[in-house]
Amino acid sequence: MERRIYHGNLLASSIARALVARFNRGNLIAQQTKSGEYLIVQIASSRYARSGGQTALGVTLQKNEDGVTVQIGKQSWMGIAASIGQTAFTAIRNPWALLGRLDDVAQDLENLSLDEQVWNVIDEVARTAGATHELSERLRSLGCEYCGVANPVGEPRCIACGAPLGDVQPSTCRHCGFVVHAGDKTCPNCGKTP
Repeated sequence: MERRIYHGNLLASSIARALVARFNRGNLIAQQTKSGEYLIVQIASSRYARSGGQTALGVTLQKNEDGVTVQIGKQSWMGIAASIGQTAFTAIRNPWALLGRLDDVAQDLENLSLDEQVWNVIDEVARTAGATHELSERLRSLGCEYCGVANPVGEPRCIACGAPLGDVQPSTCRHCGFVVHAGDKTCPNCGKTP
């Protein structure tokens, strides 16, 4: 499962609507459900798809303190693998029969990139809303433990009372938006260098 955090004025419902609008057509079907505090979008091959193998993917959206956390599950691709295998077997037996399976091959290749297509839609919705993986303006302050005054992130001492603010200054991973601290060498969420 891959998880990314978007900070800013972004709604989970906006992402869900965009995903359903983009993927609820052609050989795919998309539907939105709600489970507690989670909004879930399920994208799968239509039962009546005329080409390609079966696939499915789940997208979980959750409102967080300052935006939306998005998690995409592992894509079910066994149906695609079976369809590709059938195409290969058909090509071995009769290479000319491959021409009759070109639609299946094209649909299988498109379905293999489904998770990438989903992230592209989510990134576009986030960009439109002005949300990024960086800390939002609201989270760019650090409260002083002594006097409670908000200080800009990176400030070594409180601007009001002069107390040390410490080394633990938050920032975000540029790859996934997870909040990391200054001393972190790798992101606890995605494992990449923040």
